[in-house]
Amino acid sequence: MEGKPVRLSRTVMTDLVLPPDTNNLGTMFGGRVMAYVDKIASIACMRHARRPVVTASSDSLDFLAPIKVGEAIRLEAFVTWTHRTSMEVFVKIESEDLMTGEVRLTGTSYLTFVALGPDGKPVPVPPVIPETDEERWHYDTAPARYAMRRQRKMERMNRYE
Repeated sequence: MEGKPVRLSRTVMTDLVLPPDTNNLGTMFGGRVMAYVDKIASIACMRHARRPVVTASSDSLDFLAPIKVGEAIRLEAFVTWTHRTSMEVFVKIESEDLMTGEVRLTGTSYLTFVALGPDGKPVPVPPVIPETDEERWHYDTAPARYAMRRQRKMERMNRYE
């Protein structure tokens, strides 16, 4: 299967943070951020595989700074690496103060998705072709994250059997 450049999966989403999106401190609910992360990651993976996808794991979601009511939330996602039927996707979360233009990194996340065929079963996905230094870094470090995911999954399966 022919590889696809990372840029073809790159997806950006921006939204205004309103009072219903926030907690009693005026900062965005973590669960709301998580929903945005899952949504944009699935779009990036569908762009890469050109197939329906499902979330297989959420490896990490690190909240680095709060996003305040009245700010914009900006998410950027791209597929970093693929295995046979799975895709690792990275999501960068930023906030923007729309009055000053200040942009802050507020979170990062790695997730894994699986592409599905018409029968609902996993199907092979194209490999990733990294082009920039950032894309190469994510690509080169992905096998270690993949190994950790597999180990974590096996440990949990053995513990709860």
